[in-house]
Formats: sequence, C-alpha cells, structure tokens
Amino acid sequence: MVSMKEIAAICHVSVATVSKALNNHTDISPETRRIIREKADELGYFPNPAARALKTHSTYNIGVLFYDEAHSGLTHEYFSGVLEAVKGTAQMRGYDITFISHFVGGKRMTYAQHATYRNLDGIVIVCAIFEDPEVIGVVRSGIPVVSIDHTFNNCSCIMSDNVKGMRDLVELIHSRGHSQIAFLHGLPSTVTDARLASFYKTCAELKIQVPEDCILECPYHDTERANQLTRELMLRRSKPTCILYPDDITAISGLNILRELQYSVPRDVSVVGYDGIAIGQAFEPRLTTLRQDAETMGSVAANKLIDQIEHPKSTIKEIITVGGNVLEGATLGVHVPG
Repeated sequence: MVSMKEIAAICHVSVATVSKALNNHTDISPETRRIIREKADELGYFPNPAARALKTHSTYNIGVLFYDEAHSGLTHEYFSGVLEAVKGTAQMRGYDITFISHFVGGKRMTYAQHATYRNLDGIVIVCAIFEDPEVIGVVRSGIPVVSIDHTFNNCSCIMSDNVKGMRDLVELIHSRGHSQIAFLHGLPSTVTDARLASFYKTCAELKIQVPEDCILECPYHDTERANQLTRELMLRRSKPTCILYPDDITAISGLNILRELQYSVPRDVSVVGYDGIAIGQAFEPRLTTLRQDAETMGSVAANKLIDQIEHPKSTIKEIITVGGNVLEGATLGVHVPG
C-alpha cells in the first residue's frame, strides 16, 4: 500500500503538504491540492485506519446489531432491505459496517464489549430482543445509538408508521364490506402495540364489532402457528370473512392452508398481510398488504446516526416516522352479507 511519504517524494513536496491536500486544507494552493489528490488516486492511496483513528478519534466504522428471533436472518426481505439501505448510505458518507456478535476470535463477549473492542463510532439496532439486558447495555454504553422500530428513552428511533398503516388496511377491508375480521398479531412489542391500538381504534370509529376470540397472538413469521390459527378460525361456526395476518410470510402460509381446506380466496374468505415483500406480489393470487418503506428507514437511520457521531452537540434525539403504502392485490374481495 502506498504511503504519504511516497506520494510526497513523487510530487516533490513535504509529507505535511500531502497530508493537508488529502484532508482538503485551504492553506495550500488549489493546484497543488489537485495534483496531490490525483496522484494519490492514481496510486491507490488509502489512509491508514489506525493512524486516522488516533488523529480524528474516529474509526469510520458503524456497528449493526441484528438478531432475528425467527432465525430468517438476512433472507428476511424487509430487514435485508433496511440493512442494505444502512450499508449503502453509510458507505456514501465514508463509513464501514461491522455486525456485532457475541464472539470475536473464539472468545465470548457482550454486545457492548464487542462494540468497544472494535472501537465503533456508533450502532444501529435493526432487530433484537429489545428487553435483553445486553441490548440495554449497548443503549446505555455511551456509544451513539439509533434503533429501528423500537423506542428507547435516550436514543433516536426510526419507526415505520404502524398506526397509519393498520388504519389504512382496516379502512380498505371495511370498504369492501367486511365486518367479521380476525386479526392475528405478533408478540408484544412497540410495533405490535401500535398496530393493535390502531386496529381497535379504527374498528371502533367504523363501528365494527370485533369479538376478543378473533384477536389472536401469532409470532411474526411463525408459519406453524399461523397455520394452526387459520384452521381453528375456519372450523368455527361463525367464520371470519377476512383474516389479517401479522406479516406477508404468515399470510402466504395461511393462504395455502385455506386452499387445503378447499376455501376459495377471496370468494369465501379474504386474506391481508403486512410488509409488502416481493414474494407476496409474485404469489397467486397477489397478496393485499401494507408495504413498509425499508429503504427509507435504513437510509434515515444511517444518516441520523452519522449526524449524531459527527455533530454530537447539535443533533436532536427524536422519533422519526416513515410511512408506507397499501398494495391492493387479489386476496381481498368484496363481501356481500347474505
């Protein structure tokens, strides 16, 4: 790897002049700065990260804390979209990404210890068990943190607009004549709480009576539980005319069970998902769902974190809400009471 000393020798200037040119100082001429920077690019110069960290007190490295209870990992389209946007935005602003884990070199450590070991400038918590003491330890570590879809008291949070998203879905379902709605919701969390409250509030405003036995808990992406609940609902004497699932994966799984039970969708029963992942739009019939804007969420999270890293005194810690949009597919039909 070429050094500043070598660039200085080639350009017939001092190492100090090369340093000033590469750091865009104004006390050398624009022409000298241009020549040095062009030569550095030509030779493939990259600053030594250790030396830069000592000088700037920054490693230009952001940690990502990602733990998916469903173990779908980076194959989960929503989270992979968020992560790709975090990565792309961070790179554009000159930062690398490191995934935080419990193990480094075969030695177990906490998330906070890993972040300290890597000397991370900041952390994006994309998905985690937010009540985990180790996650709380990261938030309290003093390292700048931005979380996605969960609110902590002392850091910024980027939230999908779950309240409006759920309201838009329920209003669409109601507009198609449905009042017998079953809602399968995720485990308790900031996201689930917002969706449940919005569901109840919207149903009350639309004068939809929702029996409590039609509000059932189904962990996100748990297809086995979704299949079980779908069977139970369709074996009842009073069957729902529409089933609202916690995400698109469980909705697609539910569709398969309904076919197995010989119900036609949407003629006999309608199905609605949540997330807006691509497979739901490629499925037949195409899924009616709420598309979350994963790309904007990831980009906003990365920018917010980097602003906090670079301008700690002037960056306001806040909750930023990102809207989504309804995708009207073919799984939601018109219900005519008979």
